Amino acid sequence: MPSVSLDSERFRRRFDTFNKIGATERGGVNRPSLSDENKAARDTLVEWFREAGLEVRIDTMGNIFGRRDGTDSDAAPVLFGSHIDSQYNGGRYDGVIGVLGGLEVIEAFNDAGVTTERPLEVVAWSNEEGVRFQPDMLGSGVYCDIFDLDYAYEREDKESRRFGDELERIGYKGETPCEADDIHCYFEMHVEQGPFLEQQDIPVAAVEGVFGFSWLNVTFEGQANHAGPTPMDMRHDAFVATADVTRAVRRITATEGTDLVGTVGSVDVWPNAINVIPETVEFTLDFRSYDDAVVDAAVEQIREEVAHAAEREGLEYEIEEIMRVDADPFDQGCIDTVVEAAETVGCEYTRLVSGAGHDANYLNKIAPTSMIFVPSVDGISHRESEFTEWDDIVTGTEVLLNAVQTKAAE
Repeated sequence: MPSVSLDSERFRRRFDTFNKIGATERGGVNRPSLSDENKAARDTLVEWFREAGLEVRIDTMGNIFGRRDGTDSDAAPVLFGSHIDSQYNGGRYDGVIGVLGGLEVIEAFNDAGVTTERPLEVVAWSNEEGVRFQPDMLGSGVYCDIFDLDYAYEREDKESRRFGDELERIGYKGETPCEADDIHCYFEMHVEQGPFLEQQDIPVAAVEGVFGFSWLNVTFEGQANHAGPTPMDMRHDAFVATADVTRAVRRITATEGTDLVGTVGSVDVWPNAINVIPETVEFTLDFRSYDDAVVDAAVEQIREEVAHAAEREGLEYEIEEIMRVDADPFDQGCIDTVVEAAETVGCEYTRLVSGAGHDANYLNKIAPTSMIFVPSVDGISHRESEFTEWDDIVTGTEVLLNAVQTKAAE
């Protein structure tokens, strides 16, 4: 078989061109799901898919697929990709390298004149980040029958705009049903979003699984009153209770499991005025671990902390688990394929478990799956200063190419 190799300069040009879409002044991108900038990114990707000779299809969730036929057109395809939506003022690498790296793999086969036995498909999943429409991983979730299509269409952003309406507005409510096809396997290349690879000076990780997590939404209801005349012993301050719970998150994560992490990530305060005691606070909690029992124990403890904080301040409260995903070990055969691909490339590698959720979580439920991680400088992600060395991205994409080539011959 002829040698198949990447064109790193072409790949870099595409990466730089793509990240002019929604570019921020501080070097990041702002392309939240179904925004005008997200539409422009989708349009560009579809154009590039077609230029590479791919058959493009868009499903009813706006997931974008580019297919390259194999010698056995009836064989289940090797699927690989990631996402192109971003956090608000997020980084340029998160998700994007997996999609554009997938396209570069296709281009490498084109350049070499190689037709694989199995078809190859590159995918860009809708609404992976979940920053505008919750929950996250919505496009892959519907595709894998985790969520109902109508449920997804009814998700609203903070301006009460529905996912289904916005998908139609930007022209990406496709006609292909959003349902799983027969897939031979799935690979996703992604930045690590943590510090381990850089600290160990290792360019690639074969990802063995993903942390389980619980997302909670908590609301405290107290009483607004004047910040001056109201004595401290007569206050019902919703923000004081929120602060107590936030401290409890740190205490729980320090004692309940070596890999347990917890975050208070979103806080809305009403009336949010300098001279008014906060009456209502709504906030989110995020607990993660590779041990589901550890997550469950943390959730139970935080429920007790919320109840105690409300009682101390004389508040009403509500707590709702808005998402729960179990820890997810990946397919051993796909993990081994990534390891063998790294050895073929000749790069140093390790094995990691991901603390972040990915579309691969859901694909793993319907097809053999694994991921490839490349380093995040300083462990930074989900902000504009996110950075990965280009040589590491190329190395990770070479591993992806070799893994895809191996699986496409099975």
